[in-house]
Amino acid sequence: MSDTNTIVISIDCGTTGIRSFGVDGSGTPIGYNYQEFTQYFPQPGWVEHDAAEIWQGVQATLTGLLAELPEQATVAAIGITNQRETVVAWDRSTGHPVSRAIVWQDRRTAGFCDQLSANGHLEMVRARTGLVLDPYFSGSKMRWLLDNGVVWTPNLCMGTVDDWVLWNLTGGINGGVHATDPSNASRTMLFDIVTRQWSSELGEMLGVPLSVLPEVRPSSGRFGTVSPQIIGGKLAGIPVSGILGDQQSALFGQACLSTGMVKNTYGTGSFLLMNIGRQCPPPSEGLLTTVAWDLGDKGGYVFALEGAVFVTGAAIQWLRDGLGIIGDASEIGPLAQSVPDTDGVYVVPAFTGLGSPWWDPYARGTIVGITRGTTKAHLARAVVESIAFQVRDVVDRMSAVSGTTPAELRVDGGAAVMDLLMQIQSDQLGVAVSRPQITQTTAMGAAYAAGLAEGVWSSTADVSAAWHEQARFTPQRAKASADIDHAQWLRAVMRSRAWAE
Repeated sequence: MSDTNTIVISIDCGTTGIRSFGVDGSGTPIGYNYQEFTQYFPQPGWVEHDAAEIWQGVQATLTGLLAELPEQATVAAIGITNQRETVVAWDRSTGHPVSRAIVWQDRRTAGFCDQLSANGHLEMVRARTGLVLDPYFSGSKMRWLLDNGVVWTPNLCMGTVDDWVLWNLTGGINGGVHATDPSNASRTMLFDIVTRQWSSELGEMLGVPLSVLPEVRPSSGRFGTVSPQIIGGKLAGIPVSGILGDQQSALFGQACLSTGMVKNTYGTGSFLLMNIGRQCPPPSEGLLTTVAWDLGDKGGYVFALEGAVFVTGAAIQWLRDGLGIIGDASEIGPLAQSVPDTDGVYVVPAFTGLGSPWWDPYARGTIVGITRGTTKAHLARAVVESIAFQVRDVVDRMSAVSGTTPAELRVDGGAAVMDLLMQIQSDQLGVAVSRPQITQTTAMGAAYAAGLAEGVWSSTADVSAAWHEQARFTPQRAKASADIDHAQWLRAVMRSRAWAE
């Protein structure tokens, strides 16, 4: 539809901040409000958030967004999208978190996952969940909390950030809805993607009682309505009708609705997803199988292959905050472009291990090839190139598994605005890279899921029609030359692997 007075709000709970985002009936963004929140690093490899601060950020950004909306606007629905795998534990009787949230990047459960693998559980986990035994996923984090001070009671709730936000939006201690969708449930290592339900066998393996987990409902469908007690009743009664994990939401927002379409999100990490249709495939070495979404009567279940790269945009933050090489993230493009190449320097940003296709939690960051002539510009360019190399590693594996090289890569996320990176990416892949007019595709996906449920959009064809290309990058370099650089990158990766003990 094209009603510009009908608004859908998307609450995008990312890894470093909250964005409340408005979309009108034509699919046009009409405003947003953003707020960062604190990152906690209590030990090497540990990453935590304050769930109460996340909820405060949701309320603050909703308030800010509503102040920007046209007076005649009517909010029809709210969608939620979120950093996946991050675990929040809270008491439903008090409404308070019982610990800090353990973030998806956190590696504290690597030893526990190793033990599960040594005990022969990997094959079962791969077959049931499409995942690997890695601390990335939520289940081992839940077990760690239960082993380290979180006491089970009938009021204990454990879930991902979407669940926490939904519960608070819909009333919290006054009847809040404890629910999630399959795109998030499939990232916990507790959800059987074949039977499409929580698995008692996986719960027993991980030592997590299924009673603490949320109800799993379709990604597009009414979860509940906003409580009158939230932000002064300004959204009272508005339906919360869409939930998608951030990467599946970006796949949806990029209109990758046909089998074989691929997107990559350049965020704190990079996440490449391929729509593989309605049939759940067997496990693929180096990749994950995940639920893309469940649209209920608007399209049912769809699965995706995924490659998860843990550190890409976070490496740019490291140049800014850790080394002081840049003062703002926007400076990296011009600095990297000030030199023609890295002069043989390679940065492997394995700060929290390596994800796809390596799955090595013991890898650590490495810089190789430094000489007396190395400058901060060379390091900046090496970080930019490391992002493209890591994405290529996943695409190469995905192409090998699927037997198909993607015709194009649709891109989004913060670093997608960098033309230099997009060109390097196209050169490395040997295919076109397509950047949409609206790069906030994660927020758009959740808005579309909610709007579909409430009739703002009638079908997924409306989602496809709303997607438009802003820029297209095609290979400008001989593939053989790009392959030489990539081979050197792989040598650097090998030096980073299995470093931590």
